Amino acid sequence: MAGAYNMALLLGAALSAIAALLHLGIIVGGPAWYRFFGAGERMATMAEQGKLYPALLTLGIAAVLAAWAAYALSGAGLLAPLPLLKAGLCVIAAVYLLRGLAIVPLLTVARSKSTPFLLWSSVICLGYGIVHAIGLRQIWHTL
Repeated sequence: MAGAYNMALLLGAALSAIAALLHLGIIVGGPAWYRFFGAGERMATMAEQGKLYPALLTLGIAAVLAAWAAYALSGAGLLAPLPLLKAGLCVIAAVYLLRGLAIVPLLTVARSKSTPFLLWSSVICLGYGIVHAIGLRQIWHTL
């Protein structure tokens, strides 16, 4: 029965779920994890001070990524169709692709502002976007 599922969207769901879990891990890991994963010194400092903002923002990101995983699972055929599935999958693929490509203007205009985190996260997001776009293309006619 596994052949009936869209493998690209199953992979996309797994990738989004991993990213969601990683964001939850950052909350638990605290300031050192905020720094390591490139959230910036301001977020790490606020986490050190016990402010709720970093945790709430990171939790919000994790929730969005979890919802995206659910939409990919729905598109893959593992879950029942979610509301606005076609539009949702289009937006998800577009956001990942745009985030992945956002580094290009930065590299051309302000190369000194780019960091290894920005480069790696852009490559990762571009990969996520490509996986989602491939899966979306494969099921487009059924949506």
